Amino acid sequence: MSEIFINYRTGDGEKTAALLRQGLSHRFGPGHAFHASQSIVPGESWPERLLAAVRRSSVFLAIIGPDWTNFRTRLEDPEDWVRKEIEEAFECEVPVVPVLDGRKTSRLSRADLPHALQRLADLQSIAFDSSDTEVCVARIGDLMADLVPGLEDRSGAETGMPTPGSVTNSIGAVHGTAVQSRDFSGDVGTVVKGTHGPVHTGSGNIYSHSRHVSGRDGMTYSEGDHHGAVQHQFGERDGHEDKDR
Repeated sequence: MSEIFINYRTGDGEKTAALLRQGLSHRFGPGHAFHASQSIVPGESWPERLLAAVRRSSVFLAIIGPDWTNFRTRLEDPEDWVRKEIEEAFECEVPVVPVLDGRKTSRLSRADLPHALQRLADLQSIAFDSSDTEVCVARIGDLMADLVPGLEDRSGAETGMPTPGSVTNSIGAVHGTAVQSRDFSGDVGTVVKGTHGPVHTGSGNIYSHSRHVSGRDGMTYSEGDHHGAVQHQFGERDGHEDKDR
């Protein structure tokens, strides 16, 4: 399985790698994101497992933190495993997406990279802001859904979002997920699902026909249709590394 390979260096990006593995596994199911410290079982030959996972992956996420190029001595070493994984992805023509981890991380420069990795500087990157991890994980998840055909997105069924039976188009996210939707009950308009429950505009019912429970801290319970609904909103509650990479 493991369609998504997460490449990172211990000491520069491992926290973001773990967040992505958790978020992508939750959205697409366990086993779809390869993360070395979690995906290699004790007693397994990790060099063979790593390279095999790169070869069969559909997308390769290279986590680039603010100190990534400061490990230049390691990057110059052909036996450095961060470098070996990236080179293997290039050789196998696996799409590589640099993930710029943190606001202080700039795009890579070819001059700062060994020749074997200079191609990284030419690839379009995606930013990961540690102060807004939920939105960033969702954005990268959307990208993975576009790049990996056949990934089953389980987030709709788990969060009460429209299922594949309705027509839904993502229009962006600001502290939540905004969608435009039309279902059998009429034109819903714009729906924004955030951490404190949904907000929507339009004349239709955003939950077709029956009951709905959504949210985490700001939970909304809805029973009935748009004209005879019973609703209640709950308040907010307070609340190995495997090797030297």
